[in-house]
Amino acid sequence: MIELVAAMTVMAIGVLAVFAMYHSSMTQLRRASTITTAAALADTEMENYRALEYESIGLASSDVGAADSTYTGQSGGAYLAISSPENQVSSTVVLTKCPGTPCTNSVPTKTSTGADGKSYRVDTYITWQATSNQSGTAGRNVKLVTVVVRDASTLRTYARVASSFDESTGL
Repeated sequence: MIELVAAMTVMAIGVLAVFAMYHSSMTQLRRASTITTAAALADTEMENYRALEYESIGLASSDVGAADSTYTGQSGGAYLAISSPENQVSSTVVLTKCPGTPCTNSVPTKTSTGADGKSYRVDTYITWQATSNQSGTAGRNVKLVTVVVRDASTLRTYARVASSFDESTGL
């Protein structure tokens, strides 16, 4: 009888360990799915900017001014992890709303639905970035577009993509 109770105890501990592992793996799979969906949304938004002409890459000052504190609190020096100290991020690239020349239809923040059916907040920051070569000679400014995808309700950041656009490319 004692052997049976001991065997059942060992079996119960084994089953509980398997259940804990299963639960942990399901949580990680959900999290990975969310991050993958957010990264796909960020890539899609960046591809939209890559399809624009250089002159049309920017934000309207009225839209930036109307953005909430989550957006405005992240502008400027919040992207030191993206830019190195020698490439300081400066002010927002400001254009007029379309129609006009050059103009923009881009908005600084919007809510998008991912492939998983969840809502994500997509924030876009477009700033000027100074460039320089290896010897420190300053070059012309380029436009740095940074797309940040967050959970729409908790504002937890899931994905961040940045790309610079140079006037010489025309696109």
